[in-house]
Amino acid sequence: MISDSARILPNVELGKNVSIGENCLIGVTNSHCEGKTTVIGDNSVIRSHSVIYAGNVIGENFHCGHAANIRENNKIGNNVSLGTHSVIEHQVTIEDDVRIHTQVFIPEHSVLQKGCWIGPNVVLTNAKFPNQPDTKANLAGPIVGKKARVGANATLLPGVKVGLSALVGAGSVVTKDVPDGTTVAGNPAKILENK
Repeated sequence: MISDSARILPNVELGKNVSIGENCLIGVTNSHCEGKTTVIGDNSVIRSHSVIYAGNVIGENFHCGHAANIRENNKIGNNVSLGTHSVIEHQVTIEDDVRIHTQVFIPEHSVLQKGCWIGPNVVLTNAKFPNQPDTKANLAGPIVGKKARVGANATLLPGVKVGLSALVGAGSVVTKDVPDGTTVAGNPAKILENK
């Protein structure tokens, strides 16, 4: 079902059984995505007041909460869930089976690998040198590995890698790579020893 108040621009390709809620705007263009198509896969649910720009390729069974914002030119896999008021900037890769909770910020050039889990209010960052003339030339989004989990209110600094099945504790500030299978917590986040 598509709400009468939703605005779906001509550059959008919808799969089968897609539901789009009230006051959504799908296919917005700007200078980075002019002339590009947005594809939304079968059985997806876009809840009210969400905005999705042009150039996105979104897989099947995508679900987003209310007022989600997805900028241009992202690749989003199958069975991805995006929480209410979350923001995905442009040129982000999100693989299959990723769960992103409410009010999460995912900046440019981030990669979320298959089956990872991002808790509420998590912030990923990508600007190594903020507000400098060469900021854009030095962006590096974090990489969250397969089946990794990032707890609520954690912050990942630019370019860090969270390894396979690793766990980042709630409220942590991750300043360096997290090895596969480890648990880190604190500010700065440190590996917790098994006891």
